Amino acid sequence: MSQAPFHTPLIPPPFLGHLGGRIDEREDCIEVTLELKPEHCNSRKVAHGGVMMTLLDVCMARAARAKRRRDGQDDHGASTIEMKTSFMHPGLGPVLVARGVCLQRTSTMAFCEGEIRDPAGHIVARASGTFKFVNPRTRVTGNDA
Repeated sequence: MSQAPFHTPLIPPPFLGHLGGRIDEREDCIEVTLELKPEHCNSRKVAHGGVMMTLLDVCMARAARAKRRRDGQDDHGASTIEMKTSFMHPGLGPVLVARGVCLQRTSTMAFCEGEIRDPAGHIVARASGTFKFVNPRTRVTGNDA
């Protein structure tokens, strides 16, 4: 009897939740899924680049956090330091799926990659990113300069 693949639904960050995205932790990656709606698209009726960058940013940051947890360390979040994105194919729906992996991490930073595919299997976009793990003592108040 084969085991079901590892899969844990996660609570999406507020902006992804606002977009209607879903996030799942898989054994080998973090997967973010978005059912495209007209408000996610540009004037050409394909996924807006900013929407796709959000999917990539979230899947990579969550992959960094998952790696940290798997390594036995506390997870207090991760902030994007830099991100490079290449758009390769129009983002056609009805659903886009982004998958992110953590390639390497240190005690304070993680180096990740992500890609988005459409239902036909085309790679729509690829990204690489560097993420800094958030220190739980650091608090953002909105008044910091």
